[in-house]
Amino acid sequence: MPLCVFSQSKSTFEIKNGHFYRNGKITPVLSGEMHYARIPHQYWRHRLQMMKGMGLNTVATYVFWNLHEPEPGKWDFTGDKNLAEFIKTAGEEGMMVILRPGPYVCAEWEFGGYPWWLQNVKGMEIRRDNPEFRK
Repeated sequence: MPLCVFSQSKSTFEIKNGHFYRNGKITPVLSGEMHYARIPHQYWRHRLQMMKGMGLNTVATYVFWNLHEPEPGKWDFTGDKNLAEFIKTAGEEGMMVILRPGPYVCAEWEFGGYPWWLQNVKGMEIRRDNPEFRK
């Protein structure tokens, strides 16, 4: 299943003169962390609305490799794993998104987000600069 998110409206984001600019206006990034994978998808919108109600305009989230590729080459972005839908929902709620992809994530998540099957790859040294890990 491909992961695609299409913006409904065009916007710009840049950094200059020590400020963040969104659509040409200085925009402070007021962010909170919310891991979509820890919350059933039917509650995402409500949680995002609560974040916005606290005055936040940005949600940061990890992307857990082991959640999306539980077996080599078998990707899953459905249901509670639907990252594109999470991003779309955040946008509908007027929130910016900071994606924090791994491969390693520091979020009290099993094996740091690495898929368990990496341990079975011949020559693999996880979190080391070796050819198998860089593939």
